[in-house]
Amino acid sequence: MITTDLNTLELAEFTAKSKPGQRCKATFPLLGAHGTTDSATVYFELAPGEELGTHTDSAEELLFILEGQVEATIGTEKASISKGQLAVVPKMERHNLKNTGNSTAKVLGFFGGANNIIATFDEVWLPTESNRVDTSLLG
Repeated sequence: MITTDLNTLELAEFTAKSKPGQRCKATFPLLGAHGTTDSATVYFELAPGEELGTHTDSAEELLFILEGQVEATIGTEKASISKGQLAVVPKMERHNLKNTGNSTAKVLGFFGGANNIIATFDEVWLPTESNRVDTSLLG
């Protein structure tokens, strides 16, 4: 059995190199490096006013808002989603989430059909100095 506890995750902080306000704390609680074969997860937090940043993912993603309120932009559509709501992001569709609430937004993303994901952001992240996140390199 593969398990994880969202209450005890160690989060890494990422900041966009040239875009103030694009910042998150994140980790990948379950993915191929942990033994999954056809799915993966990402957990991230956004402080009020901060955004994840526009990017694409190599697999379809289901976003579940655990806490807070965000504006989700998926392709050309925008919607406000909050605690207990879900949004689907098609594979390789440009998307972004921005915290529009007054408290930290907490989001769990589920990727189906793949245990390793490549996310390509418009902006370069610090401290990685890259705009790509390749979960096959994590472990």
